[in-house]
Amino acid sequence: MTDSTPDFRPPSQGLDAVAREASLPTGKREAADARALEMGLPGAESITDPNIGTFSRGPLPLYAGIPTMLKLPYVEDVRQAHQHDVSFMGVPFDIGTTFRPGTRFGPQGMRRASVQYTSFYSFEMGVDLFESLNMCDLGDVFTIGNIEKSFDQISRAVGHAYTQGTFPVIMGGDHSIGYPCVRGLAPHIRKPDGSPGKLGIIHIDRHLDTLEKDMDERMHTCPWFHATNIPNAPSTNLVQMGIGGWQTSREWVKGARDKGTYVLTMDDIETMGIEKAAEVALDIAWKDADAVYLSFDIDSVEAGHVPGTGWPQPGGFQPREVLKLLRLIASRGLAAMECVEVAPCYDIADVTSIMAVHATMEVLGSLVDHGHLPDKRAPILDADLNAWKGT
Repeated sequence: MTDSTPDFRPPSQGLDAVAREASLPTGKREAADARALEMGLPGAESITDPNIGTFSRGPLPLYAGIPTMLKLPYVEDVRQAHQHDVSFMGVPFDIGTTFRPGTRFGPQGMRRASVQYTSFYSFEMGVDLFESLNMCDLGDVFTIGNIEKSFDQISRAVGHAYTQGTFPVIMGGDHSIGYPCVRGLAPHIRKPDGSPGKLGIIHIDRHLDTLEKDMDERMHTCPWFHATNIPNAPSTNLVQMGIGGWQTSREWVKGARDKGTYVLTMDDIETMGIEKAAEVALDIAWKDADAVYLSFDIDSVEAGHVPGTGWPQPGGFQPREVLKLLRLIASRGLAAMECVEVAPCYDIADVTSIMAVHATMEVLGSLVDHGHLPDKRAPILDADLNAWKGT
């Protein structure tokens, strides 16, 4: 269609997205491709594509290469995390499970599935994460066969990443890690004047996870009881979305009632609509808070879409619904996020890992689209990584 030809087609998001792509920068990708070709040596004389090297050093082919998250640089020296806007970290931990284990392999599953997302580009949002952000994979937290000692490791790791000035994306791991993740983050939340700040939590799940103990330990049914005992992460700023079904014990309900958390069932969200539910959740989580932590449990999604999890439950979100919800939640900014309960051993064709990666990309895309990333927060290079002790 030429410029002089009237366009009688109705406007659409698709047409806008096609037009918007032309304005996105390409410089970082071009530089990375040139480096990959240099480091991997030019291809054989019979190869006609000048961008194909002898050794794979970029995102292509998808089936080759070392599977870091999104094939991003692996930062062996975690003291250099401050050079990146976003840091992925795995928490391979599943001894907090009360039914089916396997989430210790969640980070591996997400990394393997993430190769399908190395275009880094969202068509609808018109966001190219590769051009917008410097991202890395910090590897995995060294978890061990002891719940409380592993919690200590996780709190130090999350505190380190956050105080480096980077945005932590935590790949679980069972949901018990929600408590040590919040515990590691909370001491470092600050108001604009530098004084201690308050942290809200948005928890998307089919289960309340508000027990004090389960089988005499702090299991994956317990994170929000303990996280909201942290003085600057009060239960009045905890919103629990998608809760319901036949797997929620009455003890969990008592925990939520005693804590005074705000609970939205799937029926609530369906009646309100995704937009209104997100607005309500954000208003409560952000009330007098200085930052919000996002906990996304993959089992919040309808069980037929995510078989690779320890507690699949029918009646959850359809994928398109939860992806929209995540974009809206991220639109006001986040301190960090976790994606938990991916258990690849029960998965079919990696669909659960793919869903987890896609959800994470939606959050990052929305943070960029709304100007929250890259963050200008300065690193605290002398931060006390044990500041969480006692909470």
